[in-house]
Amino acid sequence: MVHGGTLFLDEIGEISLTLQVKLPRFLQEQKIERVGGREAISVDARVLAATNKDLKQALNEGKFRDDLYYRLGVMTISLPPLREREGDALVLATALLQKYTHENGKKITGFTPQAIQAIKTYLWPGNIRELENRVKRGVIMAEGQKVTPTDLELTSSFPTYERKTLKEAREALEKDFIERALTRNKGNITKAAEEMGVSSPTLYELMEKLGINKR
Repeated sequence: MVHGGTLFLDEIGEISLTLQVKLPRFLQEQKIERVGGREAISVDARVLAATNKDLKQALNEGKFRDDLYYRLGVMTISLPPLREREGDALVLATALLQKYTHENGKKITGFTPQAIQAIKTYLWPGNIRELENRVKRGVIMAEGQKVTPTDLELTSSFPTYERKTLKEAREALEKDFIERALTRNKGNITKAAEEMGVSSPTLYELMEKLGINKR
């Protein structure tokens, strides 16, 4: 089906070692065999893979095969989290607003100035998944033609972080967000990470960086 097109392998870091054994041959020879088949089938396809894991670390720990790593790593693009990409959150939120406004048949024309400010200053620890969920909720909850911070559930952060530097405010907000997620999930890091839309290793790194103790 992918012959002449593009194959996207999402979360490549999650696949089993058994499956990892089978991929390098396809990537090198561009041939596959159907399950139960005996003939090699040539497939000409561009292959893209994505992961939120540190594959070099997984490689050192024996959780990711080096032959697959180097076959996939012909060209690597590092995509920073939203909190490190100034302006991107609002651009993405606007596109998502149009999408969910159309899907829900609502006449929403945009965000209020307060909502725009909230989107631009929020840290988005859950990255695009959290942004998408909040915008979708905002569209559903909006009663007027503009989505407000209340619709997005982004109203509680600002008074707490006034008179702080931007770096201090971001760290304080991120710490508060993580601690609340851990409390809701009774200290279960795996569940908290899943709720926030990040991997467990990423959450561990953030907790260590922000001085959050395991519960």
